Amino acid sequence: MDERHESPPADPVQPAIVDDQRKGCVLLVEDDRSVRRYLEVTLQRAGYEVIAASDGLEAMKLAQSSAIDAVVTDAVMPHLSGQQLARFVRRDAKLASVPIVLLTGQENKAAATAPDDLIDAFLYKPVKAEELTSCLASLLQKTRTPNQST
Repeated sequence: MDERHESPPADPVQPAIVDDQRKGCVLLVEDDRSVRRYLEVTLQRAGYEVIAASDGLEAMKLAQSSAIDAVVTDAVMPHLSGQQLARFVRRDAKLASVPIVLLTGQENKAAATAPDDLIDAFLYKPVKAEELTSCLASLLQKTRTPNQST
């Protein structure tokens, strides 16, 4: 006569997981493996799909072959810098409106002086999880406004 315990209490958790899965796909570009993994897990926990690249050239190829909604890139990387990657993204008709977040170290303030039309947001390392996710949410909300046509 334990009939009262038939329905599992896990139902309230289900909607939160479903809601978080539709935030978009982020191309994450970071040459430091441990930082890349930290940011990847942070973004996944926030509900983003993440495509990770270890340098700018790899990111360029992934950007062309994947449906991405945003780019989060380190400023200083081998083969192609974050600003060079941003320039490539802005020149590609398919990617031109994709928001770009540039991550830069405190010692690399020169990277934060990119032209206004290249980078949408600058974040200084070490990046806090809440800072990155709220920045992305804000940028993606702006790009999904109904008055924009693709």
